[in-house]
Amino acid sequence: MAVDYTVIVVYLAGMLAMGWWGMRRAKSKSEFLVAGRRLGPGMYSGTMAAIVLGGASTIGGVGLGYQYGLSGAWMVFTIGLGLLALSVFFSARISRLKVYTVSEMLDLRYGGRAGLISGVVMWAYTLMLAVTSTIAYATIFDVIFDMNRTLAIILGGSIVVAYSTLGGMWSITLTDMVQFVVKTIGVLLLLLPIAVIKAGGFGEMRAKLPTSYFDPLGIGGETIFTYVLIYTFGMLIGQDIWQRVFTARSDKVARYGGTVAGTYCLVYAIAGAVIGTAAKVMYPKLPSADSAFATIVKDELPVGVRGLVLAAALAAVMSTSSGALIACATVANNDIWSRLRGAVRGTGKEGDEVSGNRVFILVMGVAVIGIAIALNDVVEALTVAYNLLVGGLLVPILGGLLWKRGTAAGALAAVVVGGTAVIGLMAGYGILANEPVYYGLLASLVAYVAVSLATRPTDPAVLAHWRERLAGRAQTPDPAAEAVAAQP
Repeated sequence: MAVDYTVIVVYLAGMLAMGWWGMRRAKSKSEFLVAGRRLGPGMYSGTMAAIVLGGASTIGGVGLGYQYGLSGAWMVFTIGLGLLALSVFFSARISRLKVYTVSEMLDLRYGGRAGLISGVVMWAYTLMLAVTSTIAYATIFDVIFDMNRTLAIILGGSIVVAYSTLGGMWSITLTDMVQFVVKTIGVLLLLLPIAVIKAGGFGEMRAKLPTSYFDPLGIGGETIFTYVLIYTFGMLIGQDIWQRVFTARSDKVARYGGTVAGTYCLVYAIAGAVIGTAAKVMYPKLPSADSAFATIVKDELPVGVRGLVLAAALAAVMSTSSGALIACATVANNDIWSRLRGAVRGTGKEGDEVSGNRVFILVMGVAVIGIAIALNDVVEALTVAYNLLVGGLLVPILGGLLWKRGTAAGALAAVVVGGTAVIGLMAGYGILANEPVYYGLLASLVAYVAVSLATRPTDPAVLAHWRERLAGRAQTPDPAAEAVAAQP
């Protein structure tokens, strides 16, 4: 294992070095939070693919392939579909808004008054996403070093917190590009063909497994529908995803670069399912489907290659973890703390804003590590996060982009009613049930439409400025619109 250890240690040291290099570039709020809004198509595609394909997509995707066969690709496949939909239909307009958070977009569209509550919901989502990603370090470091769970979480989490705090989005972008390359080589170019060959090829796999393993819909129609509802729509509105859209150099980069990343996700989904199916042939009686990835890597790969594939798994977890962490800190600072203390957006020195955001990343990072150590059930935490996100924020965000009659009161009602309904239904049906997100989303939609129609339309000055920002013709907030937004 000495060679494998060396590969992993060099990789981790490289992540820290990228963080130090990124710190020298992040001198302004824009540089620190959105990489100066100047990523080209190559870096944008790589970093976008890196953030959406995390530990759940890699280890979990292989586990679903082990359990259901090729239809196990649907979870990651719906993530790719969501990224494609975001890139084709919405990313250009989102990029032209020149904001930092989803809540700022809601303020622009509705004239204020919905930002704080939506910020709290988005903060809860990004926090849980960061926590679940951090927990995954325990699985990987256990395979690599046979390490204690708590120590593994502290080690992996500390490295991510360190490079994220040092250089913000620049550090995360640079590390994500490395992680994207490592992930592509480790999973697609090495593990996939080796797993199929070790299983005897596709003919042997078909001969040894039930036909349901090769049914594209074998996982079940209701499960696929739920994946679409949670993950496809979740990709459209998550702060962690939007913050990457904000890094694009232009709306064309956001559209075409995101389309490439989404297509990559579809390929990655199929690869994970095939690897899991091959693992089922080789290890038909594993105690847990989620252990399929670690087992096949540990037992079937040669020295050196094993270290690279484990680094790929580590890369998948780190990319999602760092993206969720900076999103969580950005929301906490810009959408919650700044509003609570009555700060006026856009004031203060750039250097002070960088320091403030750096402090929030550090504080949120420590909190994420602490919660990850205390929490055991990753699936439940992630389900709560996505249910709150989709049930509370999908309707007011998409409604704001697609329906001009939507109002601030309607948006606020949708967030409160949808979020409350999801929480109540999870308590009644159970956290992992499908009904909470179904009925919560429906309640949010009804509240949004009913309250919007029952209240005065959004001020024409706010809508005019909104249209200017969407078209990319207004790069700074309009004083008249800000005055309307400031009204009680």
